[in-house]
Formats: sequence, C-alpha cells, structure tokens
Amino acid sequence: MRPQIVLFGDSITEQSFRSDGWGAALADTYSRKADVLVRGYGGYNTRWALFLLHHIFPIGLSKPPAAVTIFFGANDAAVKGRTSDRQHVLVDEYTDNLRKIVRHLKECSPTMLIVLITPPPIDEEGRFEFARSLYGEQAMELPERTNEMAGVYARQCVELAKELRVCSINLWSKMQETESWQKKFLRDGLHLTSEGNAVVSREVIRVFSEAWVSAAEMPFDFPHHSEIDGKNPEKAFQQQCPIA
Repeated sequence: MRPQIVLFGDSITEQSFRSDGWGAALADTYSRKADVLVRGYGGYNTRWALFLLHHIFPIGLSKPPAAVTIFFGANDAAVKGRTSDRQHVLVDEYTDNLRKIVRHLKECSPTMLIVLITPPPIDEEGRFEFARSLYGEQAMELPERTNEMAGVYARQCVELAKELRVCSINLWSKMQETESWQKKFLRDGLHLTSEGNAVVSREVIRVFSEAWVSAAEMPFDFPHHSEIDGKNPEKAFQQQCPIA
C-alpha cells in the first residue's frame, strides 16, 4: 500500500484539488509513490477542527499517514465583532488548539512528518471588493479580516512549530516577498489564485523534500513500464512483488 499524505485544513485546503490547486500539484508530484488525501473543511477554525481529530486520525492505525499538513488560521484570525465573528478564535486558543492537533498526530505516529502552514496574508481591499460583488451597498464597512491580524496568527504558528520541533511554512511572509502579491496570489483577498496555489505547492514540496518524504527518493508502487519484458512480463513483478 502506498504511503499517505493527508492535507488537513480549512477552505484553502478543501479547494486544493481544483484546477491548478496546490493539492493537485502535490498529487502529481507523488504520483505512483504516495496517495494524497484532502481533508479540508471550508469555514472551519482550529476549535472546530479538534472535533474531527479522532475521526480523521484515529489512534492505533496500523499504517498512519507518512506526512500531514495542518493549514488553519485564516478563519481563527477573523476580527471579533465584525461579519465573521463566529469564526474568530483568540490567538492564545488558536495556538493551544494547534498544539493539541500536533500532539495527537505525534501520538498516532512518532515518525510522521508534520508541517504547520500559516494563514496567508489578507488583501483587505480585495475582500471589500468581493463583499461588494455579493452584497452591493449592504457590504461590510470594515474588513472582517485584516492583514495585520493574520500576521499575528502566522507568527504564533511559526513559534509553535519551533517549540514542538515540527516543520512550518510561513505563507504570510513568503507571499509578501513578491511585488503586487495582493492580486497575484489572492483572487478574493483571501483564497488563492493559480499563482498563489503554486507558491503553496512549491513550499510544501520543498519542506517534504528536505525532510524524509522526498518524491525523488520514493520508489514507484509497481515496476516502471521500461522494466517489463514484453515476452516475460511476470519476471519484473516477481522481483518487485514476490508471491509469499
């Protein structure tokens, strides 16, 4: 059975298998080497994610995932008292929730590669334009998410990763290294464009490759076609898949 890579997160993970999505790019990179499973839940914060842990990652699996990405924070960082208030989670609770998720995964498997991904930056103007396209004059006057607040949660995520000795990707900082990142990487001020998805996939593949889940070093699940003798095909399969 192929190793499994699980993508656990909110809508940015749920949408990752759309055209040009970062999850689809990951699946392509690990084709015939690992199965990439999407467990993304649009609108979820870390508080709600805790209710899913034992269902998605039950303790005692004979073969737990080889790697898991944890990509929450965009909803936790929604500004309290504004239109997305019910998704808001205080930053200290957000940090504690991530800690609980990581500890649970380590209990599932001490060898699992765990990667924390920070929330992306927020294009506040883009969010306002998106709200106006949906609600017209009834749209929010104040942004329900701000880039400053997303940065607070991103920094906590990175610090927690250091504390727990797991990998992290500071997407909030990485994207802002590029000029005009707002429209280049974010299609509605929050969710990713094709270029934004490409940033995530490159960073995830880089971190995986620097750890012990490098696609280049993983074997194919069955013989490559070039190894199969047309007149004696069973030889290749007997060598790689011996019958007990």
